[in-house]
Amino acid sequence: MLQSHKQYPDDRIAVLSPGPANETYFEHAYIARYLGFMLLEGEDLTVLNNRVMVRTAAGLKPIGVLWRRLDASYADPMELNQSSHIGTPGMVQALRSGSLTLVNALGSGILETRALLAFMPAICRRLLGEAPIMPSIATWWCGQKAERDHVAKNIGRMVIGPAYSGLPFFDDNGQSVLGSSLRETARESIGEWLSSEGAKLVGQEVVTLSTTPAYVEGKLVPRPMSLRVFAARTEDGWQLMPGGFARIGSGDDVAAIAMQAGGTAADVWIVSDKPVDKPTLLPPEESFTRNMPGSLPSRAADNLFWLGRYIERSEGALRILRSWHLRYAESADPDAPLLVDVAGYLKSIDMDMAKAVPAPLLSHLNSAIYSASNIRDRFSPDGWLALTDLAKTTKRFHETAQPGDDAAHASTILLRKLAGFAGLVHENMYRFTGWRFLSIGRYLERGLHMTRLLAHMSGPDAPDGSLDMLLEIGDSVMTHRRRYNVNTARLTVADLLALDPLNPRSILFQLAEIRTEVEQLPNAVFNGQMSPFYREAMRLHSGLAVMTPEDMDVEVYRKLEQELERLSDILARTYFN
Repeated sequence: MLQSHKQYPDDRIAVLSPGPANETYFEHAYIARYLGFMLLEGEDLTVLNNRVMVRTAAGLKPIGVLWRRLDASYADPMELNQSSHIGTPGMVQALRSGSLTLVNALGSGILETRALLAFMPAICRRLLGEAPIMPSIATWWCGQKAERDHVAKNIGRMVIGPAYSGLPFFDDNGQSVLGSSLRETARESIGEWLSSEGAKLVGQEVVTLSTTPAYVEGKLVPRPMSLRVFAARTEDGWQLMPGGFARIGSGDDVAAIAMQAGGTAADVWIVSDKPVDKPTLLPPEESFTRNMPGSLPSRAADNLFWLGRYIERSEGALRILRSWHLRYAESADPDAPLLVDVAGYLKSIDMDMAKAVPAPLLSHLNSAIYSASNIRDRFSPDGWLALTDLAKTTKRFHETAQPGDDAAHASTILLRKLAGFAGLVHENMYRFTGWRFLSIGRYLERGLHMTRLLAHMSGPDAPDGSLDMLLEIGDSVMTHRRRYNVNTARLTVADLLALDPLNPRSILFQLAEIRTEVEQLPNAVFNGQMSPFYREAMRLHSGLAVMTPEDMDVEVYRKLEQELERLSDILARTYFN
C-alpha cells in the first residue's frame, strides 16, 4: 500500500502516534526509524486546502501517506471524537479529497468487532471461496432467535458480552459476564436479558486456556496463558512468524490474563532440534545508505528549545541560591542588606524562599522533564537518566536541606549534576537541527539571567558586596583577578560579565553563539533575505559588541532584557508556529 502511493511522489510518509504517554510509543519510534519515516503526533499536522501538512522548523511540508497508530475516533476532533486532543482537525476532509492515503484506514477496526466473528466463516467462504484456515472463537450473535436460544441453553459454557466491542472479554473492564460464575437464580433471568438486549450481545464459547510454568515465590506453578502470533507479508504472500507474544495470568482465574488484573507478558521462542537459518532484514554490512536528515517537526523544535531554557533557568537560580546561603552561613543574619536585596530579587523571579531548596526549582526541572518526554525518540537515553536523577535529587533536597551551609552544599551537588547533564548533551548529542534549538534555548536563557542580574546588582543603589556576589554567581571570580589589576568595580564587572566575547557567562558571548547557531537553521537566509530571527539576532549582537563598559547602566540592561524576550518571541513565530 505504501509503494502504490504515486499521486504525490514528492510527499513525505509518516507514522502517526498517540504520543509519548502511550505505552507503544517506542514501538512506533522504532518502526519509524527503521522505515525512514517521520514519527508524528496529531498536533504536528495541520490541514491546508484539504492537504495534510506537517509543521516543521523549515515550514509546512506536505504529507502524502500516514501510517495510523492511534484510535480512529481520535484522528479528527472536528468530525469524529470532539474530545480528542491528539488528532488533527480536517483530516477526514483531506481523506475525502483523495490527497491523503491512510494506512490502517479509518473504520478498519470494525473487523475486530465481536459480532462479526459470528459471520466470519460465511464471509470467508463468500469472498474467498474457502473456509478459514484457522477458526476463531465460536461466537453467536444474539440478535437471531436460534442463536439466542442456543446461548441461553448453554449459558454454563458461554461468555456474554457487548456485540460491538473489539476487545477480548478479559480486557473489557468487566462488561462481559462469565456464565459459569452466575448463580442459579441469575441464570433463570438470562433468557429475558437476551430477548430484550439480544441485538447488542454476543455469546462466545469459553476457551479452556493452556497453562505455562511460571516462577512464583521461588517455585514453578501453572498459570493460564494465551499466545499472540504475528504475520509478515512476503513476496509469496502472508507468512506466520515462528514464536510470538504470550500473556500470562497472575492466578488461576482466566480473567487475570488482562494486564489490568496483574497479568504479565513474555516472548515465545520456538526451539529447533537442528541448526536453523538466521534470517535478517538488515542490509549486507558491505553496503549502507546514509539517510538525509529528516525535517524537524515544529513541536520537537519547540520542546528542545524550552528544554534548554528550563535547564539554564534552573542553573541560574541554583547559583544565586548557593551564594545567598553561603553568606547566610557566614552572617547568620537574614536581615543583612545584601541578603534582603537578593531575597527580593529571587522573589521577583518567582523563587519562593520558604524552603532552602525552593519548590519553583522543582517546577523548572519537572518542566524540563516534560519537554524531554515529548521528544524521547530524539533524546539521548543517558541524558534522560541524568535529567530524571537530577529531579529526584532536587526533590530530596527540597524536603531535607536546611538554610546555610547545608543548602549551599546541596546546591553545589545539584550544579554538578546539571553540569553532567549539559556535558552529556554537548558531547553526545548529534549536531542536527534539534540540537541547535536546544543550544539557542540555553544561550538565550543564560543571556537573560545575566542581564537581569546586572541590572539589579550593579546599579548605584546596590548593597555592598553585590559586585563580588555577581562575579561568584557568574563563576568569574578567578578570571576577574587574572584580567584586572584593580579591585572589583562596576566597570570591570560590566566588561567581564556583559561585554567579554571570551567569557562563556557574558551576555555578548551568548549573543555570539546564538548568531552562530542561527546561521545553520532552516531558511535562515531565503532568496537572499535574512529571516526575522536571524536579522534580530545579528542586530542585538552587533549593537552590544560596539558598546563600552561606561555605556552599560540599569536602563541599558532593562532594554536589553526586553530585546532578548522579544528575540524569543520572534524565534517562536519564525519556527514554531
